[in-house]
Amino acid sequence: MSEHITLSAADGQFAAYVARPCARHAPAVIVLQEIFGVNADIRGMCDELAEHGFIAIAPDLFWRTKPGLDLNSWSEAEWSEALAVYKSYNLDEGVSDVSTAIEAGRVIDGSIGKVGVMGFCLGGLMTFLTAARSEVDAAVEYYGGETENHLSEASAVKAPMLIHLAEEDEYISKEAQGKIRAAFANSANVRIHTYAGCNHAFARHTGAHYDAAAARLANERTLAFLSKKLR
Repeated sequence: MSEHITLSAADGQFAAYVARPCARHAPAVIVLQEIFGVNADIRGMCDELAEHGFIAIAPDLFWRTKPGLDLNSWSEAEWSEALAVYKSYNLDEGVSDVSTAIEAGRVIDGSIGKVGVMGFCLGGLMTFLTAARSEVDAAVEYYGGETENHLSEASAVKAPMLIHLAEEDEYISKEAQGKIRAAFANSANVRIHTYAGCNHAFARHTGAHYDAAAARLANERTLAFLSKKLR
């Protein structure tokens, strides 16, 4: 079952897509979008999480500048639109919005009170920043763009966290990946997986670089991790 809910921030209201499991009581997972909005792929990921027994909530991160953004064809025009919105995105406001979604996840009907966060690309970066700045029970970052530019906050991540990196990521260089691994080398709560031969967005179902085997492995690891930490 799916629905849209409205969340309240200090400066306005924003929408979130919610997919619910059959179970009456379940943990919640906040699913954070790429630059293309809460599109079919993100909604599909929420639906998959619901099938595995989680309440999945995908907040509209771009609600201040482009509410309801929903891009799916990966055309040049859509890329241009998405990048324009991304360039004006305020990370600090975004973390506040994700924290609002987390609090909603703790009390939404059927929630057991535990909440995880997972995100892709921009959403991956937001997952990392949220884990560093807010209270969350678990975090999963898929190829978070520009994470290497915020590693001064790495030591603040206390929640269990998984990071999925693509070895051949054209947006997160091998040098950047090395910095990320080094920043968490002594963190007992953070585990990093690298997927050989994969490009950025290898787990996006409809993407040009989708790698079914790598996506399946990453998602299996994510589901096992979330089940262990949130149930």
